[in-house]
Amino acid sequence: MGKIQNLKIDDTFTTQLPADPIEADHQRQVKGACFSFVSPTPTNNPTLIHSSAEMAETLGIDNTDSPHFLNIVSGQKNVEGMRPYAMCYGGHQFGNWAGQLGDGRAINIAEVETKSGNWFLQLKGAGRTPYSRGADGLAVLRSSIREYLMSEAMFHLGISTTRALSLSLTGDEVLRDVLYNGNAAYEKGAVVCRTAPSFIRFGNFEIFASWQDKVNLKGLADYTIRTNYPHLGEPSKEVYLQFFKEVAVRSRKMVLDWQRVGFVHGVMNTDNMSILGLTIDYGPYGWLENYDPGWTPNTTDAQHKRYRYGNQPSVVLWNLTQLANAIYPLIEDVPALEAILDEFKTTYQSEYETMMLSKLGIFDSQADDANFINQLTENLRRTETDMTLFFRNLTKLNSTAPIDHLALIQTDSYLSPEDFERKAFQWKAWLNEYATRVKSGNNSETNRHAKMNAINPKYVLRNYMAHVAIESADKGDYSIIDELFQLLKQPYDEQPKNQKWFTKRPSWADEKVGCSMLSCSS
Repeated sequence: MGKIQNLKIDDTFTTQLPADPIEADHQRQVKGACFSFVSPTPTNNPTLIHSSAEMAETLGIDNTDSPHFLNIVSGQKNVEGMRPYAMCYGGHQFGNWAGQLGDGRAINIAEVETKSGNWFLQLKGAGRTPYSRGADGLAVLRSSIREYLMSEAMFHLGISTTRALSLSLTGDEVLRDVLYNGNAAYEKGAVVCRTAPSFIRFGNFEIFASWQDKVNLKGLADYTIRTNYPHLGEPSKEVYLQFFKEVAVRSRKMVLDWQRVGFVHGVMNTDNMSILGLTIDYGPYGWLENYDPGWTPNTTDAQHKRYRYGNQPSVVLWNLTQLANAIYPLIEDVPALEAILDEFKTTYQSEYETMMLSKLGIFDSQADDANFINQLTENLRRTETDMTLFFRNLTKLNSTAPIDHLALIQTDSYLSPEDFERKAFQWKAWLNEYATRVKSGNNSETNRHAKMNAINPKYVLRNYMAHVAIESADKGDYSIIDELFQLLKQPYDEQPKNQKWFTKRPSWADEKVGCSMLSCSS
């Protein structure tokens, strides 16, 4: 057993919820259980690449350089006082019920008591579980770097997310077919230790509902409320309803923030929806660079584009409807559940308009706000303008000569100068109207710019940036990982020394694998 100094273990999940009676990692259907005990697969020669000092401090860990820490976050040893386990859940994938899914390559190794509440430590890529569905349960370095960097970057963007504690090489080789085209190759294996106040998903409730197991459905709901929503009071029909309402509110806030910064999740299945409204499971995610609401980063979703940027709010609502169906046996009040779902739609639209106006530095509403915003996004789409650069550079607009700003928009476009000029005919009217609105506002220009820069990030983890870090790491150079990690801790700051990262996606990345769209391959 391993021990990390000052780690306080408080094992509630496995002591309060039903376990799978079979203790083995072979694939099987698990009934009547929330989890299965399973141990990580020992690795050949683990090496710590990077760790988050901030997250370690939150957990009360002060010795991330120790062999004990590496042994635990790489799965070599178990945490003293804990038995590792994988969670059982189901889910709707791409709109279809997929049955049992579960933690196929994630193993929970500890539940830590901290000043801010309990945090769960989970190893992603630590080996096979009963839910691996024929796979090996392992992960490779490229996907692990993306998850490690992105989860911490999202936190510093102010967006609810799971966190990352460490990134380790396993010393093993893992066979993967990146493009699913029959050209498998060996890659470096890796493990991310990620952490969250809960890893419970919508799918944890859906699996019990699919079995018509009301006893365990109620047990899971009661545990979740008492553990993560204690302010709602003791579980009852009314509290279950309030619980669902709060999950809807948190989920709405999460997706609104995604739209604000141009983040596209890529795999918004119900088993990837957190019961706490956290961004969870960083797979083929991406950033909206040339503004295209129809874009998805997931090659598996390329045909139907269910999880495209512009559809993310609707998908969250659809997923919430599946959660409502799952917990209905505890509430049995269709109108009350439908009222919460209806509120999501109406409230989201008003909050979206307020958010978009805030990004523009406009803090007073008008009757035609929706049309004004639609004209903007249509201009961005038509001229294929980089979303992050456009909003961050908008503070440079001269309100006395707004049309001059068109030259900067052109440099932020992915079109050729000729194509931009041909498609930019509606920008002039919008820029003039925008200048009129900001001049009529009560905020000083300095105050307006400060507010705009506080919600429009200058730096985001574009896929090509992660790819640069991945290629360097494959050669044994981990300096770019740390450079990006430090950069993304202050995404709203100017950071003049890091100006090289404030740029459009380079042309070499347009068609390069991993720099735009990605598969679900780990």
